[in-house]
Amino acid sequence: MNTSFNQNKEIEEISLKDILDKTKDWYYYLISQWKVIVLAGVIGASIGLLYSYIRKPIYTATLSFALEDDKSGGGLGGALGLASSFGLDVGGGGGSVFSSANLIELFKSRSMVEQTLLSPVTIGGESVSLAEMYIKENNWRERWTANTDLKSIEFLANESRTSYTRAKDSILGEIYYNLSEEFLKVAQRDKKVAIISIDVNSTSELFSKSFTEALVKNVSKFYVDTKSKKSRNNMLILDHQTDSIRRALNSAINGVAVANDNTFNLNPALNARRAPSARGQVDVQANTAILTELVKQTELAKVTLRKDTPLIQIIDKPILPLPVEKIGKLKGSILGGFFAGFLMILGLIVRKIFKAIN
Repeated sequence: MNTSFNQNKEIEEISLKDILDKTKDWYYYLISQWKVIVLAGVIGASIGLLYSYIRKPIYTATLSFALEDDKSGGGLGGALGLASSFGLDVGGGGGSVFSSANLIELFKSRSMVEQTLLSPVTIGGESVSLAEMYIKENNWRERWTANTDLKSIEFLANESRTSYTRAKDSILGEIYYNLSEEFLKVAQRDKKVAIISIDVNSTSELFSKSFTEALVKNVSKFYVDTKSKKSRNNMLILDHQTDSIRRALNSAINGVAVANDNTFNLNPALNARRAPSARGQVDVQANTAILTELVKQTELAKVTLRKDTPLIQIIDKPILPLPVEKIGKLKGSILGGFFAGFLMILGLIVRKIFKAIN
């Protein structure tokens, strides 16, 4: 048993000695290659310094808002239910097409982003679209100099998409994919709190701010209109019906007055001539009853519309100057030198291992 213990101890000592010897060999080998490693570090530092000059700073515009969507309705819901039990159709329910979670995806949708890209922004006293601003900022027109078809394409603010060509749609789509995949971030800060934050990154401070505000404006309008569309349509129909019945009632009242004038001092024996007046009285009573019910439904529909209209309250807006992310000259040099030196050391180790195998 002692013999086995001594053998194991000897093996452990030999293994530890081998490891130390190998470590020393690698250490002396890398020291012998210090000129190559330093040269790689200098080249990497130069590349990092050049990159810090070339790379444009990234500006981040952040906007947060709270979404209040009355789903329960409380006492109002009970009142509307009671009204429905009496046969009053007041709409109710609102549009449930979008929840607060789906609102995040709505911000990233192609239709909303492209609609925002066609929104106007003022630069130097001139109104241009955000799409034109993006193209100019990224020097796309310089790349289109050889292509006359692309060079002549221009995106006007609030322009209709019906006349767009395939190439024009493709360019707008490419801008959308660039923004949605790299520069546009939408997230809910906390699952328990309905506060949504939007971050837009770009190399233009004005574009980041303008695009963020325009996107929130367009999405908010679309969201509110969609959520309250059913109630709004119901209210408009009731308004139209109320106006029609009111006109019919006024006409019936005028008809009764004319009929009464025609039968003034009429012989009581001539009852047939009093029929138009009697019919007019019936129309007046019927239209009065209908108008009363329509007025009730219209007022309840207005209450329902206010209930179904969600509130989007902006909390924080992007304020100039925006937070900027850039690589300084010192930071770029250090990072470039470190990574280049590390890669060179790794390459030397791999080369030596291959030589030892062969």
